[in-house]
Amino acid sequence: MAGDWTVARYIKRTAEAQRVQRERENNMAKFSFIRWLRLSLVISFSCLLLAGCGVNPSAGKTLRVATEPAFPPFEFQGKGGELQGFSIDLMNAIASSANFKVDFQSLPFDGIIPALQGKTVDAAISSITITEERAKTISFSRPYFKAGLAIAIRADNQNITGFDSLKNKKIAVQIGTTGAAKAKSIPGVQIRSFDSAPLALQELLNGNVDAVINDAPVTLYAINTGNLQGIKIVQQLLTEEFYGIATAKNSPNLALINNGLDRVLKNGAYSQIYRKWFKAEPPSLPVQSPFEKQTSAGAPKILTSIGVILQAFPTLLQGALVTLQLTILSVVFGLIGGSLIGIVRLSHIAPVRWVARAYVDFFRGTPLLVQIFMIYFGLPAILQELGFTFSFDRLVAGVIALSLNSAAYIAEVVRAGIQSIETGQAEAAQSLGLSSIQTMSYVIFPQAFRRMIPPLGNEFISLLKDTSLVSVIGFEELVRKGQLIVADNYRAFEIYVGVAVVYLCLTLLSSQAFSRLEVWMNPVKRRTK
Repeated sequence: MAGDWTVARYIKRTAEAQRVQRERENNMAKFSFIRWLRLSLVISFSCLLLAGCGVNPSAGKTLRVATEPAFPPFEFQGKGGELQGFSIDLMNAIASSANFKVDFQSLPFDGIIPALQGKTVDAAISSITITEERAKTISFSRPYFKAGLAIAIRADNQNITGFDSLKNKKIAVQIGTTGAAKAKSIPGVQIRSFDSAPLALQELLNGNVDAVINDAPVTLYAINTGNLQGIKIVQQLLTEEFYGIATAKNSPNLALINNGLDRVLKNGAYSQIYRKWFKAEPPSLPVQSPFEKQTSAGAPKILTSIGVILQAFPTLLQGALVTLQLTILSVVFGLIGGSLIGIVRLSHIAPVRWVARAYVDFFRGTPLLVQIFMIYFGLPAILQELGFTFSFDRLVAGVIALSLNSAAYIAEVVRAGIQSIETGQAEAAQSLGLSSIQTMSYVIFPQAFRRMIPPLGNEFISLLKDTSLVSVIGFEELVRKGQLIVADNYRAFEIYVGVAVVYLCLTLLSSQAFSRLEVWMNPVKRRTK
């Protein structure tokens, strides 16, 4: 028994020793694994850190860059629709040098600064002149182009010889530009503002203005390429100006853009691009913006915003009166023309009916903006090509375009209103000996007109808002008044809120007026009331 106990005890001790040995081996393995893992992590982190030191943090970054492609040779669309121009080539070269990508976004010139303030775009390159007023709201890169204003006149004009001879003349400018600001300093001047430089030059070509004040390189390019015949430069470089790439205030992209622009200027790429577009050697440029230290105007406060709106209201109300004038005249003429066309649409003579249908389809199927361009710019240009001297007054052109467009819609309202009257009433009128014209005048149309009032009210309100499109020909209605104010103070949000409030008041008053007219024209409702 004692021997058996000794053997069992020996076996137990041996097993315990083996277990302890296995635990030591396992602990050593775990310790070695942890040391190896730590060493691997340290080596991996060091490699990543060393690799990251050689990587540009801007690599792969994409900047949304605003531009208005209607300013050749700086920014314009080629035959295939792609963006071209000096500014486009320069921006692509800057992006390549600074190792970022560019996503160009087309915006109207007067909307670029508000877009930068709202940070819907990261930068803008659109021949934006660096001015003290603009530098209060946005930041500029170092100048990338030296420019100046030029006076363009018709080739047969011998009266204008310089800036001093522009007194009491009609001047066309692009809205929001330094040319527009320069024109305001001329005594007795009549200024017509357009959305782009080509429209201002076309206004001069049509003989509606005496001169255009615009950037010299743009006007010279238009003349040299043969796109504008009959225009000459009478005086160049009224001012010395510099273009800059614009960003929002305190934007981190400004340093990136300046870095790329510095490299492009030093490595000869800038000179190459300049010679490509202007066939000359580039002038020397300043190393920084002349208003680089201009302080920001500060974030707008609610009381300040209300003050801006109230200050703009008198000017906006002047534009509202012009809007009402356009609307009332256009609706009256449109109602007369639309009524005749609507009745003709019901004619039994097929060719006459087809002509009326073609008129309605054309004016309903093409944009009103295109129709305004065709009437105001297109017709005078065509007639002058045929040897006739002809030009449109802006009010007349606007009323004609709006009336013709409105007549097409009113014609369908009139046609539907007439067809809604029971045929038995026409038969009864004819049985009493009334002619077709008498039946339409005394029986059918008065009843149909009552049913037309709601859709005619809708057409009036739609036309009231569509008058804003007449601003493209420089007519200073409500929207154009707002655009001119924004071009001066760059407070787009407040001004357009004011414009929207005025439009809302006009549409509400119009809606109430048509509602009362509908009650007054309905004998049942009038008797009940």
